[in-house]
Amino acid sequence: MTERSMQEPTLLLLTALADAPRHGYALIQEIAAISDGRVRMRTGTLYGALDRLLGQGLIEVAAEEVVDGRARRTYALTDAGRDALSAEAERLRAVATEAERRLAKIRSMLPGRSGSQGRPAADGGLS
Repeated sequence: MTERSMQEPTLLLLTALADAPRHGYALIQEIAAISDGRVRMRTGTLYGALDRLLGQGLIEVAAEEVVDGRARRTYALTDAGRDALSAEAERLRAVATEAERRLAKIRSMLPGRSGSQGRPAADGGLS
């Protein structure tokens, strides 16, 4: 069976929960931080994704409390969630390694770069 790659919201949510349980607003802030502000998850998207991940057994409700008269749930990764995040991180790492290998190969063939022998540029090869 071939596993599908994770959609970015799922990857970001699981990553945000990898080091500590968090409630919804904290997850929105953490996702913005992880993505360097590129992704701003809306509450509707967040809670839809949380419900889906709960149903898949990748996260669980770690605590429920009432704050300022409103219910607040804190979510945490399950063992299955940690395993899924770990597998996705490894998949992404393998793809990135192969992309860098291929880019280094083509860089070494470009005019004026024959001395680089396939080594990435000083800026990490992202130029």
